[in-house]
Amino acid sequence: MPENITIGILGASSLVGQPILSYLSQRDYHVVAFSRKKQVVNQNPLVQWSQLDELSYWKGKISHWICVAPIWVLADYFQELQACGVKRIVALSSTSIFTKQSSQDRYEQDIVNRLKKGESELIEWAETHNINWCILRPTLIYGYNRDKNIAEITRFIQRFGFFPLWGEAKGLRQPIHADDVAKACVLALQSSAVKNHAYNISGKETLSYQEMVYRIFLAMGKTPKIIRIPLFVFRFALIFLRLIPNYRHWSVGMAERMNRNLTFDYREASDDFDFSPSKFRPFFEVETYPE
Repeated sequence: MPENITIGILGASSLVGQPILSYLSQRDYHVVAFSRKKQVVNQNPLVQWSQLDELSYWKGKISHWICVAPIWVLADYFQELQACGVKRIVALSSTSIFTKQSSQDRYEQDIVNRLKKGESELIEWAETHNINWCILRPTLIYGYNRDKNIAEITRFIQRFGFFPLWGEAKGLRQPIHADDVAKACVLALQSSAVKNHAYNISGKETLSYQEMVYRIFLAMGKTPKIIRIPLFVFRFALIFLRLIPNYRHWSVGMAERMNRNLTFDYREASDDFDFSPSKFRPFFEVETYPE
């Protein structure tokens, strides 16, 4: 990828978007970071912030793009991206497209349908207009205490002092840090071997749901305190948990998946763009984005 190009980032203020900006600026690329809201502070001279409604200003100026906004909103900006001169795009989806496809929860089914639609719309548009596309599907993303996975388990433990598990909770997980997802986006954008393909990416470690929760307790400096509850009790508890804003999206499906293996092979990503994730590191001190 030429060093003098300008790279556009959709969803730049997101959990994954922020480290992407750091990695790209480290490589001296000029980056235009797009978000819905105006960003007041910008300490990086290589990153220029712009609002989404200002896309027309960049007509013919941005050929390479990374989208870490929800993939289903990407279609709303196809015309603007074409006007900008898009030739190559990397977009973030999720392995939830596979792991939640049999869920009975309406919210989760809606997410799966949106992911499927977003992916198919991107592929059809890109191939129609001869645009090189890549879709990355990460597993359970965590980091910087901003995610909806590990951070929520942490907050639950902090609030209640324990964590509920259904059954043995031996379903396997591969949590992936936001930094690793960001690196994968940048590597895929740079690689000449990546062309019109979707990749599953995950963290380096495979551990059971129970072990993952134990590791979170230990990282917090706490003795693991697990309460195993029957599914019908979990259903009843959800009625009250959903009254708390942070837990409104919790579902019975989440409990049922504690005992299902949700693992994915990332060897294709390793072969094509040297993807190499890190081990699970649930740090809970105040983290800062890489400089």
